[in-house]
Amino acid sequence: MEQKTNSLNKKAYIKYISSLLLFGTNGIIASFILLPSNDIVFLRSLIGSILLLLIFLASQNTWTFLKYRKDIFFAVLSGAFMACSWSFLYEAYQQIGVSLATLLYYCGPIIVMAISPVLFKEKITPRKLISILIVLFGVLLINRGASISGLSFFGILCGILAAFFYAFMVIFGKLGERIGGFEKSVIQLISTFLFVLLFRVITKGFSFEFSGGNWIPILLLGLSTGIGCYLYFSPLSKIPAQTIAISGYLEPLSAVLLSVLILRERMLPVQIIGAVFILGGAILGEIRFKKSDRKIIGYRE
Repeated sequence: MEQKTNSLNKKAYIKYISSLLLFGTNGIIASFILLPSNDIVFLRSLIGSILLLLIFLASQNTWTFLKYRKDIFFAVLSGAFMACSWSFLYEAYQQIGVSLATLLYYCGPIIVMAISPVLFKEKITPRKLISILIVLFGVLLINRGASISGLSFFGILCGILAAFFYAFMVIFGKLGERIGGFEKSVIQLISTFLFVLLFRVITKGFSFEFSGGNWIPILLLGLSTGIGCYLYFSPLSKIPAQTIAISGYLEPLSAVLLSVLILRERMLPVQIIGAVFILGGAILGEIRFKKSDRKIIGYRE
């Protein structure tokens, strides 16, 4: 029995780590798509939501959201914020590159930590306050490096806005906690698609023009979204919360490394130091030294 349990836990860890590495490739894949950021998000959410829905149904999961109407509202609203977050993130990819955009985006969990005392009556401990200040200092270093290298200020702003919308996505997802994680992810992703579709119809009408060369990376991005969500949510109940929190930073680390190796992106020394501060501060904020510490686990990008 113990051997069987260990085998199941091992599979859970493999699924979880695989999902993080898969999500870490999203920015790399998107860099090969020659489309506006909103169009990329539209196609990603369309393909990803269809695939995730099919996986959910094939796994013989049952729908429970009809019992919790208030939670449905929060899940849909979380999906709307995810649409905004992705739109700004993919614009940041195009403006300042995958590595810097990813690092700015991962300030989102720190923003959640900073505003949790107001929304969830959580106490900010000295350790959490220090972690917030460390991350803010890292962002200042990245901004300093961007001004030196002549990077787009608009791109930096898009990365920061993506982080803020990420925070709201996580917060409203937390408020709809009675709906299971996998089911909630399906609702969020479908909601993301519908909100992006509505925005696209309002701004561009029903005209869709995509060149054939974009379809392979588009399909890869959509498939990685659907499969990644399944791999991420299915093993969560078998993995300790602190392991989930700390291991989650494999995603931005892999994204930065892949952007350097594949896209040949370069970071100034001051930006590298800023990256260390951002990731180090964020990880410090996630570490739980007391059993009473609480953890908000949100949707992964």
